[in-house]
Amino acid sequence: MDSGKAKEIGGRAKEAAGALTNDDERRREGQREQSEGKIDQAKEHIRDAVDDVKDAIRR
Repeated sequence: MDSGKAKEIGGRAKEAAGALTNDDERRREGQREQSEGKIDQAKEHIRDAVDDVKDAIRR
């Protein structure tokens, strides 16, 4: 599992814990971590796509 996915899952858990304990700050922190994880995953996908294009050009 990549770090982006792990961050997203951790954020989901933190958001759920905040919802259960009625802790809005923890809930928002979990939402933020989920967003950060999704951004990290998107950046990795872009890097992979760029690498694929570079490989295709070299052939």
